[in-house]
Amino acid sequence: MDIKNKATEIKLFSLKTVQMRTFHTTWFAFFLAFFGWFGIAPLMAIVREDLMLTKAQIGNTIIASVAITVLVRVLIGPLCDKTGSRKAYTWLLILGSLPVMGIGLAQNYETFLLFRLAIGAIGAAFVITQYHTSVMFAPNVVGTANATTAGWGNLGGGVTQMVMPLIFTAVLSLGVNEFLGWRLAMIVPGVALFITGFAYYFLTQDAPDGNYKELRERGELEPSEGKGMASFMLAIKDYRVWALFVIYAACFGVELTINNVAALYYHDQFQLDVKTAGLIAGLFGLMNIFARSLGGFFSDFFAKRMGLRGRVMFLFVVLLGEGVLLMVFSQMAVLVLAVGTMIAFSLFVQMSEGATFGIVPFINRKALGAVAGIVGAGGNAGAVAAGFLFRSENITMQQGLLYLGIMVAVASVGTVLVRFSPAVQAAEKKAFDAALAERQRLKAEAGVLS
Repeated sequence: MDIKNKATEIKLFSLKTVQMRTFHTTWFAFFLAFFGWFGIAPLMAIVREDLMLTKAQIGNTIIASVAITVLVRVLIGPLCDKTGSRKAYTWLLILGSLPVMGIGLAQNYETFLLFRLAIGAIGAAFVITQYHTSVMFAPNVVGTANATTAGWGNLGGGVTQMVMPLIFTAVLSLGVNEFLGWRLAMIVPGVALFITGFAYYFLTQDAPDGNYKELRERGELEPSEGKGMASFMLAIKDYRVWALFVIYAACFGVELTINNVAALYYHDQFQLDVKTAGLIAGLFGLMNIFARSLGGFFSDFFAKRMGLRGRVMFLFVVLLGEGVLLMVFSQMAVLVLAVGTMIAFSLFVQMSEGATFGIVPFINRKALGAVAGIVGAGGNAGAVAAGFLFRSENITMQQGLLYLGIMVAVASVGTVLVRFSPAVQAAEKKAFDAALAERQRLKAEAGVLS
């Protein structure tokens, strides 16, 4: 895909360009998607009592919340290649808001499970976010742009751990009981998602020079006929895509798992109340405010020094560090040490995610959406696999975390499969240098004008 006029610089405090308006709109939309996706997680202690859920049933709901996302992420990537990001995101947010608000209607385990399954579809917002910023930003900053929008979106997973108990408390102050309170509290993120769906349509466009429909009418973009299936076939035939699928399972899959179990883990392991457990669990997600961006930044940094090989080497280091720190976290029996280790572990988890999607835009430009969709689905596939560890009656949560850490360390070896031909490396180096030159030219022009 040959998209022109990509931004060579990220100006965080500017909304003058379509690239930066898209940057801020897309991370905020993903933030709210995450908020709705995991809004029920910090209230699970109350839900467990209300619906009388067993450990296995809670494990099944955790699996359900991420399982459907695997399929939707795979489908949403080629859809972006075909229709563009704007329409895909608008409909995902509007339709996704319905089960978020509707989960309060659940009266037993079976209906609660179905709503958790339906809510999981909104996790596909990640793929559209990464696709949209990949289309808007040049090679010299695309790793940082992807990582920052995804990281600030993932921040919703941490904020919801802190904010949903407060919303729940506010609802209780109206005089309702706890069992009605958690149901009413979920209306708040649902309404926010519904409104944002419409806002996304009017505040963004598909590419720097216009929407895909307009670009195709002007002959500046290939026709959409068969575009989705063609890009999908290109992606599934590339073994590097599946290597990154496993790698992303080992980082984002772990983050999703921790978002689902952290509050309950601190509640049960350290005998904390729901609000305190939620606040501590929220620290894990709050690291996204800078940690994932840091992963993308260093991916771009090592690309400048060593090309695409530098991006891959950095990914190996941070993924291995994630696995080691998760094993250490699983053995912490003192609250202060557990929290400190969790924060360090969180840093490496999110840097690994940023580093992964610092590589994705360079796998196959003709199938960007499909590659992003499949790799993104890997995160949810990893969370589904991890969910089985935490539903077993024979494995404690501490043991589950230890086993998970070992699996992550093993998965880091998969980076050796992510290779690029000398021709591709040379072409990408040329594109990277061209983007840097364009950035310097624009700065020079701005200096003359000022």
